[in-house]
Amino acid sequence: MPVIVLEARDFTSPLFLVRTWEVLSSCTTFSLVASLEHHPVSNVSLPNTFRVFCMFTWCFFFTLTLLIHILSVIQFHSLIPISWKNLTMTVAVLGALMCLSASVVFPWIIINHQRPSPHSVPAAVASCLTFLAYTSESYVLCSQAHEQRGYMGSMPGLLKILQLWGGCQMVPLFAEAVRNGESWQQWVPGFLYGVCVLMSLVTMVVILGDFAGQCLLPFDRFLAAFSLIGVLLYMVATVICFTKILQLREKGHLDNLDLVVIETVVASITLLAYTVDLAFAIKLLCDRNHT
Repeated sequence: MPVIVLEARDFTSPLFLVRTWEVLSSCTTFSLVASLEHHPVSNVSLPNTFRVFCMFTWCFFFTLTLLIHILSVIQFHSLIPISWKNLTMTVAVLGALMCLSASVVFPWIIINHQRPSPHSVPAAVASCLTFLAYTSESYVLCSQAHEQRGYMGSMPGLLKILQLWGGCQMVPLFAEAVRNGESWQQWVPGFLYGVCVLMSLVTMVVILGDFAGQCLLPFDRFLAAFSLIGVLLYMVATVICFTKILQLREKGHLDNLDLVVIETVVASITLLAYTVDLAFAIKLLCDRNHT
């Protein structure tokens, strides 16, 4: 089968330009961060955990975007057994959210735990540009017709991406809490976050692989059940987070209070996403029952 390459006018399209921007800015970001000198910080392992998180974010989405960019140029994506429009929308929106997190976390590491270096400020700026690039692609994709956006471009699809983002943010927070040797108040939410991330990944695989018709249960009920479980689990995790904040303030242990506050904020946002998603799922079930 001959390989089809884009026409000349396609190389000046907004989608081509923003993906090129994403590749260049993300490559610049992790290259600058990798060139930073490691300044020793006494008895502080926190920067290492979140530094790995930021580097993984930039490298992962650079690789994924580069593959999508190449497959789009040679028009080879039609041979891949996945939903291309849902994949591109998921990568764009999730990339924007994850790069936003990295753009906030990385300057926080530099300001609070390390000495600024000549490469740290350009790296932070490059990370913000990467976030803007993925945000621009998300806007371009969302401005397309509904048939071109796919399910992930709808409000329920965007909420599921937000849910996956919330679960990903809990990974470095839980890893740092384990290093600090915290009690069951961290292990219980960590288990709950893991279950929710697993449900989000299963949902993504079903949607991206177009396996909705092969599910044992109707897919709309499948999504409603996952949303209900997510609401219940994140309600428990959010209550535990608020309890930890009160306990740390009473005991005067303010060293890890900022991490618990971040965890509480992310858990609350994710809980809101699951709640709104559950409302959409219930509305969809009611509409189908009335027809």
